Amino acid sequence: MRGCDRPLSEAYDVALLDLDGVVYVGHRPVPGAPEALAKARAAGQRLAFVTNNASRTPGAVAALLTGMGVPADAGDVVTSAQAAARLLAERLPAGSKVLVVGGTGLRHALYAHGLVPVSTAAERPAAVVQGYDPHLSYGLIAQGAQAVLQGALFVASNGDLTIPGGDGPPQPGNGSLMQVIKAATGVDPIVTGKPRRPLHQESIIRTGARNPLIVGDRLDTDIEGAHNGGADSMLVFTGVTDPLTVLTAGPRHRPTYLAADLGGLLVPHPAVRADDDGHRCGGWTARWAGAKIELIGEGDPWDGLRALCGAAWRTEAPVAAEAVADALERLDLP
Repeated sequence: MRGCDRPLSEAYDVALLDLDGVVYVGHRPVPGAPEALAKARAAGQRLAFVTNNASRTPGAVAALLTGMGVPADAGDVVTSAQAAARLLAERLPAGSKVLVVGGTGLRHALYAHGLVPVSTAAERPAAVVQGYDPHLSYGLIAQGAQAVLQGALFVASNGDLTIPGGDGPPQPGNGSLMQVIKAATGVDPIVTGKPRRPLHQESIIRTGARNPLIVGDRLDTDIEGAHNGGADSMLVFTGVTDPLTVLTAGPRHRPTYLAADLGGLLVPHPAVRADDDGHRCGGWTARWAGAKIELIGEGDPWDGLRALCGAAWRTEAPVAAEAVADALERLDLP
């Protein structure tokens, strides 16, 4: 974890923002998110909204954001469908047929790259691309499996096993759905969404970012994707990840910065400094005492969490939850 003596909105030219759990939850904006993003833009930072969801078109995502008070147009949105279409266009001749096991977002992305979406294996497609669609039918999945068995290249927009269920439990995501074709054919798909590099590369190509900051709420997609792309990241706690999960994370799941919410774009971030007494941040010091980390001091509880991360992450091996649980209780974080 590093510090930054300037607001992140000034230090990074583009913020590549995850959506659900960061900008909105379900169909409601995260409290304060529209205002924070407006201030980041006013400070000169460009915003791009990066999603693993291949079902919606960029225009539909932009309309959803605009309706929530976050003005956006289609050019501000980067989807896993676009990353999948680019990968296919790089591997196939223009005009190639691609069987779409998914929805409108995938079809639009393929058309934009000069590829022809089809719906049956009888059309002898050169590739099969699968993306999340809540109305996906067994018949279309079966056509995709048949085409893969006939030798078609198999690409999946993303491998997320679950998606947020709104106010209910998580629901099966595309990673679960693609297992049907994988199991039926024995063929592993090429996955383009987070945390794989194709979606990160698509984001850089579309934004022209020179020094991007990945902003997300999930360690296994957003933060790991930032590591895979060689970019810095900011984790927010408005989505699925809690402080204990961060403290016990392995190296590829450790963010560069921590923030309660998107307001973290607007402020400098204190550094965590190590010395003989432990890891210090703000008014807090975290240090190992036997098999546990103890935390002493007072001040901003988020500085306390940063100090704890410094101590917990001093080695590549993840720490056990028992090592940090007592110290974390001192912070009374939401």
